[in-house]
Amino acid sequence: MTATLLGESGASRCRRSNRPGNSQAKGPARGRRNSGEKRESVRRRDNNLRQNRQRGLIVRRNRAEIVSSALQNKRETRRRHLDETAALKKTPLHDLHVSLGARMVPFAGYDMPVQYPAGVMKEHLWTRASAGLFDVSHMGQVTIRARSGKYEDAALALESLVPVDILGLAEDRQRYGFFTDDKGGILDDLMITHTDGYLFVVVNAACKEQDLKHLQDHIGDSCEVTLLDRALIALQGPRAVDVLAELWADIAYMKFMDVRHCRLHDVSCLVSRSGYSGEDGFEISVPSDKAEDIAKRLLEHPDVQPIGLGARDSLRLEAGLCLYGNDIDQTTTPIEGALEWAIQKARKTGGARTGGFPGATRILGELDGGTTRRRVGLKPEGKAPVRSHAKLYADAEGKTEIGEVTSGGFGPSVESPVAMGYVPTDFTAPGTTVYAEVRGKYLAVTVSALPFIKPTYKR
Repeated sequence: MTATLLGESGASRCRRSNRPGNSQAKGPARGRRNSGEKRESVRRRDNNLRQNRQRGLIVRRNRAEIVSSALQNKRETRRRHLDETAALKKTPLHDLHVSLGARMVPFAGYDMPVQYPAGVMKEHLWTRASAGLFDVSHMGQVTIRARSGKYEDAALALESLVPVDILGLAEDRQRYGFFTDDKGGILDDLMITHTDGYLFVVVNAACKEQDLKHLQDHIGDSCEVTLLDRALIALQGPRAVDVLAELWADIAYMKFMDVRHCRLHDVSCLVSRSGYSGEDGFEISVPSDKAEDIAKRLLEHPDVQPIGLGARDSLRLEAGLCLYGNDIDQTTTPIEGALEWAIQKARKTGGARTGGFPGATRILGELDGGTTRRRVGLKPEGKAPVRSHAKLYADAEGKTEIGEVTSGGFGPSVESPVAMGYVPTDFTAPGTTVYAEVRGKYLAVTVSALPFIKPTYKR
């Protein structure tokens, strides 16, 4: 019994004594597992660090590549701009514009001032109130002289290309006109002067090469056609006459569309009382090498400020004057463009020299019987301007398209948006409402008589 008891007791002790041993055995196993987990955690952390470093390198590399690409694109853009600018022609007043702080832009193949530091709005209003100086030397200046030496022969030759009375144009007078094609479309609009037995013609910059070829191809056998190397300066505004009178007193006696040869600042010039602003003003043809002298002399006057293309455009828009390529082109006839006033009686049906110009059948037919569409003035409601190419609709839902805006912007003098465009003749009555599509919305626009401002030409 004792032995049994002792045995049981020993066995019991052995079992009890084993528990701490078992406990101790489990202790090192957990330590090994914890140690492995730590190593795995460290490994994952190291992997994450390596991945993050790799990502960082990739991000930095990508950023560097993006920055490098942006810089390269910027350099390429600058290089192209410099190349394009270098390829642009420059007027004799180019350096003067730059010295006056003008912002230069490409226009009709020339590097031209779009505005000066004062800004378009102030330049526009200055011209309406005082006198603005414009560089229009990019325009083409052409002489047409009959090889016979007779003005009549030069006039009749040009009449074969324009529906305008050139033969009846008095000496030292100017007249607006346009070249037409066989379909009655307008190839270009121009100013025609009769002076000293020859014709002096000013054409648009973008068209001057084709106009020169057009003249040489059609009347070159009977006339000498020459593109002149001269500058053209416009001085526009109510103070223009007083400013120029300080250089040549007789200029005050000129009337609208008169032309005179004179000396300004001791420079021989050809001056017309005309312009493209709706204001009284003058255009001065001057030798290229003397242009800067004349311009600087005029700018010395406190009433004169330089004016850029931006204000020139808003001024002519308020005056209801066409911009070739926008408001008129080969797809428009003079009658559609509301320019029938420029066709004199002698060239109309029943006139002394009716027809005889390209597109005469259609143009005279429209003159006598009307046309299906017309250029009109447009006044958008509100302050948002309606720009060129905006579609015009008969309804506010934009279901029936009827025309298109050809010029549009804000009119500083009338303090509201103004525009011009083409609509069917049924919609041409002033006060008619049409709708212009602007950024997906249809804005009410009222048809208006042209011009938007009262011209101040000296008749």
